[in-house]
Amino acid sequence: MKEFTITLLCLAIGVGAVLAQDNPLLKEFKTPFGVPPFSKIKNEHYLPAIQEGIRQHKLEIAAIASNPQPATFTNTIDALELSGQQLTRVTSVFFNMTSALTSDVLQQIAQEAAPLLSSHSDDISLNTALFARIKAVYEQRAALGLSPEQEMVLTQYYRDFIRGGANLDEAQKEQLRAINQELAVLTLKFGDNVLKETNEYALFVADAADLAGLPPAVISAAAEAAAERGQPGKWAFTLHNPSIFPFLQYAQNRDLRRQIYQAYIRRGDNNNALDNKAILSKIAALRVRKANLLGYPSHANYILEENMAKKPEKVYALLDQLWRPALARARAEAADMQAIIDQEKGGFELAAWDWWYYAEKVKKAKYDLDEEALRPYFKLENVRSGVFGVAQKLYGITFTERKDIPVYHPDVRAFEVKEADGRHIGILMVDYFPRASKRGGAWMSDYRGQQKLGKVQTPVICNVGNFSKPTADRPALLSMDEVETMFHEFGHALHGLLSDVTYPKIAGTSVARDFVELPSQIMEHWAFEPEVLRSYARHFQTGEVIPDELITKIEKSGHFNQGFATVEYLAASYLDMDWHTLREPIEHDANLFEEQALARIDLMPEIASRYRSPYFRHIFSGGYSAGYYAYIWAEVLDADAFEAFRESSLFDQKSASAFRKYILSAGGSEEPMALYVKFRGREPGIEPLLKNRGLTGN
Repeated sequence: MKEFTITLLCLAIGVGAVLAQDNPLLKEFKTPFGVPPFSKIKNEHYLPAIQEGIRQHKLEIAAIASNPQPATFTNTIDALELSGQQLTRVTSVFFNMTSALTSDVLQQIAQEAAPLLSSHSDDISLNTALFARIKAVYEQRAALGLSPEQEMVLTQYYRDFIRGGANLDEAQKEQLRAINQELAVLTLKFGDNVLKETNEYALFVADAADLAGLPPAVISAAAEAAAERGQPGKWAFTLHNPSIFPFLQYAQNRDLRRQIYQAYIRRGDNNNALDNKAILSKIAALRVRKANLLGYPSHANYILEENMAKKPEKVYALLDQLWRPALARARAEAADMQAIIDQEKGGFELAAWDWWYYAEKVKKAKYDLDEEALRPYFKLENVRSGVFGVAQKLYGITFTERKDIPVYHPDVRAFEVKEADGRHIGILMVDYFPRASKRGGAWMSDYRGQQKLGKVQTPVICNVGNFSKPTADRPALLSMDEVETMFHEFGHALHGLLSDVTYPKIAGTSVARDFVELPSQIMEHWAFEPEVLRSYARHFQTGEVIPDELITKIEKSGHFNQGFATVEYLAASYLDMDWHTLREPIEHDANLFEEQALARIDLMPEIASRYRSPYFRHIFSGGYSAGYYAYIWAEVLDADAFEAFRESSLFDQKSASAFRKYILSAGGSEEPMALYVKFRGREPGIEPLLKNRGLTGN
């Protein structure tokens, strides 16, 4: 009798409630502000929680699709927006961990979860009854009295379902399912391979003479890295940015520069178990198959339909407009470096692994600027305070560190973000130092997005980076590039934190890919403004404010090496577009394809594409396929937008208020250009971008 009672109880309350007794991911997060209870979450919790989240979401979708009442905005669109919250909560934690604190176990779980999640997504997108209800609401939208935000959400759902295959026949739907499952696994594998190959390599130096030219802090960090890798007494240089790029910039040993540079650009291209060439070629071919199945000539056509660019031709037109002046500037920069090599009687032609080293010499010769002389003024904590200070001056918001908020690693800091009047906005976590369990680069993500539908939900946002670490005798001192990156990712964080919409589908950074970089890139403009520099750039030992002499040198060198920076970026953008404008689902020889793509634009041999195909995570395991151009597209917007402040004042409250209202808070509630025009009063011009990059010829 007792067993029968327990069985009935389990059936009544559902399996999920039983699982929740032991799985913190399936319980309410009873922590400050509902931040995930990281210390309680174990690896074995993830897959069951994902499976349970899928189960619950299926029941919610089935209830919406089979509702006997006529389809309305409330019982269909609102219901969809409120569905799947348990699954979203679990996957938000899981995928943030696979990026920032991964392991072999987590990567294996991700491989198991990927096809489950892909299949579940397809079950929704290809649900005929559900699409019929969405279509019914969409077709009567003009008579429903919807708000502009509701109209946008409805339109996006309708388009998403069509783009997800809702109009395909059953045989085509099965083809699409198979493609999506294979893509889900391959893209994960691609990213895992890049991470493993990056972590496996180290250049060990045993002879102190081979450290000539390197700053003491770089040498100290390398000694610690060697000890961590079991070779005390040596120095280890890795492929993580804070290690490789100072080495390329300062190491006098040209052969060692060549070795580490070639290891960097050969990631995923070593014909070993981590080789990505066949994987990326398969991904590109599968994307063509999917696009063709959905009625698009190429993957780029499919992707760009939802972006501001709309068509590949517009992307290529922008890239072409910038390519020739950028290439001319880069060739002039190369000539300056070759002149120094010849002056020093080097007896060799400038090569790709020489660029950073001789660029540093040119910078010193032309501007008397040594970047290592700047690092002492860029203590990480001071830069972070400077970033927060800019946001406070622009938007009146404050940042207070909270020690009671759970974090997933000792390096992570958590801040409560408030309005000027003390109202809670959200939580910002920052995680800035590299480790083997973290993928490369820098990014913003969220553990919880903002919404006002149903229960009001405030955001939990994270900024993750791979900046220079503290050493035994020095705090974390950033390079200029790292300072700029911190400002950039913080701009994304503001986009998530200051979101103020009703629906999660259009909240925060849920905007067109070539619009999403506007909030991040405009923040970079404040980083090295004299007024801002004086607020945070203080010598880490003396507390001295950065001297005006150094500020002047920074300003004068503003266009330095912009030919190189623009060319390597544009080359990667062309490469991305070439892979994704393919119209036949053919698997190509990856290296030959890349070689031909870069030859077509006449890329100079002294510069490699910023990302070669085998480690181009943005496009083969991230969300930027046919979208890497978005940074330069958005730069047209951000350069023009910053002019609004230049025309008045650096912290002009009218401009700041408009930017917050129409860009940061609005999310995807309207078409991007409509929002931009509301902020600026007109569409942007390209002239500010050309001026900022020094490509005007002036």
